[in-house]
Amino acid sequence: MYAVIVSGGKQYRVTKGDTIYVEKLDLEDGSAVSFDVLMLGSDEGVKIGTPTVSGAKVEGKVVSQVKGEKIIIYKYKSKKNYHRKAGHRQNYTKVEITAVG
Repeated sequence: MYAVIVSGGKQYRVTKGDTIYVEKLDLEDGSAVSFDVLMLGSDEGVKIGTPTVSGAKVEGKVVSQVKGEKIIIYKYKSKKNYHRKAGHRQNYTKVEITAVG
C-alpha cells in the first residue's frame, strides 16, 4: 500500500518504512507527526481524494532536524568589478513513515 501526501507545499509518494526529508517542521526528535492523504493506492485499486481521502492518515516519526547541501549563489556584472558570493543550506526534517492507511 502506498499514499501520496502533502507537506510544505510538496507532494511525496510514501510507503511504510520509507524515510523522507520534508520542509522543516517545528517538532522535537522522536515525536509523532501525521499527514493528510491526497491519494491512496493498493492492490484493490486507487482512492483519490477531493482534496483529501476522508478517514485516511499517514503516521510518521521525526528522526532528526537536518540541513541540505550547500548551494552557492554567485552574482557578477561584467566590466563593472561587481562580484557577490553567498551560500545557503536549507533546513529539513527527516521523517520515518510508520503507518499508511
